[in-house]
Amino acid sequence: MEVDCNHCVFEDSSELGDLDAVDAKDMRLEAQAVVNDVLFAVREMHVAHSLQNAVDVAHINVETREGNRYCLELTEAGLRVVGYAFDQVDESMMTQYHETVYSLLDSLSPAYREAFGNALLQRLERLNQNGR
Repeated sequence: MEVDCNHCVFEDSSELGDLDAVDAKDMRLEAQAVVNDVLFAVREMHVAHSLQNAVDVAHINVETREGNRYCLELTEAGLRVVGYAFDQVDESMMTQYHETVYSLLDSLSPAYREAFGNALLQRLERLNQNGR
């Protein structure tokens, strides 16, 4: 989800942290969009409110259908695992960035892959029924 700020008017630029932030994606908004997009295919997922979230970084807690918990970091570089528990960031972790939440969850959770495939199949079946 992108926010078009070309026509926005801000009384105080500190509202977004700095002047360059007007052109950048707000990772806090992006994180909530990520959660909303895949919540159906995981056991639990929410933006981590106890960790520092900012315009350039946000954290997301996710529990897969298998019961594994992760803390994810979302930046312009993508998403990556930064901890193996909710609200946990291990600065020494050097995990791979994924461009999308789908790619990341696909690598972590076979049950996510199955739930996503089932949802896609149901959507295609509905489209097929509505097209008749």
